[in-house]
Amino acid sequence: MSEWVDLNGELRPADEPVLRMDNRAFHFGDGLFESIRVVDGKPCFLDAHWARLSTGADLLRITLPKGLDRERFGQAIANIIARSEFRSARIRFTLFRGGSGYYRPESDQGVYAIEIKALADEHHVLNANGLLVDIWPEMRKPVNELSRHKTLNCQYYVMAALWSRARGLDDCLLQNDRGNIIESSSGNLFIVSNGVLYTPSLTDGCLGGVMRAQVINLALANGIKVYECSLNPQNLLAADELFFTNAIQGLRWVGGYRTKRYAHKLAGAITELLVASTRG
Repeated sequence: MSEWVDLNGELRPADEPVLRMDNRAFHFGDGLFESIRVVDGKPCFLDAHWARLSTGADLLRITLPKGLDRERFGQAIANIIARSEFRSARIRFTLFRGGSGYYRPESDQGVYAIEIKALADEHHVLNANGLLVDIWPEMRKPVNELSRHKTLNCQYYVMAALWSRARGLDDCLLQNDRGNIIESSSGNLFIVSNGVLYTPSLTDGCLGGVMRAQVINLALANGIKVYECSLNPQNLLAADELFFTNAIQGLRWVGGYRTKRYAHKLAGAITELLVASTRG
């Protein structure tokens, strides 16, 4: 088993040179990416990943590589999984604008790259110990059309993660430019209050996460009420549970926010539903 990279349909060993220095992903962060979980040799939630990727490409005015549609997207991912022989893995599908130019591109033609990394856990696993978090006070995320997409410009999230690391925290909560709590540095946010799930609305500027949508759908299908709404620090203090979601890790429960402590009963139940939904 080994790691491979697919560059526009050509599989190459991951330990060999793949990209030129003059690509726009490196120079300008001009593109998008999707992080896709592989479970038992199969990629999860490809329809949702493709929908977000293609919608984001339209927004960034990047023309999809010739022949890249939903079917080829799935086939390219299946090919790199088969070549690597990984049963549990993380795939990153990056789409960036090709060609040269500076801030004003000379072409809108897209180029894609697929990377695969093995994971130790066979499936999404709820963390054994609750995360310790706080609100990141240094910057606020602007609300605009780019907010919900996974663009290659991740500096905001990197700065938030650095702040958490410097304070011995596991993660931090981010605010939008209106002061609402919207997400963490690595995933979407849910709180639980009296058995009801609450998550920030996309109109508040949070990422349109694939796992966020899966959790909402699983909850509704199992009789759990879900509300998409604005959240503030007072909501965190009144909550019974708080957890984050992303496509690779699934759910990660928070044990403490400042002096507040949380349980993880519903987070555990939803994780079990998630695991069951992605098994053949």
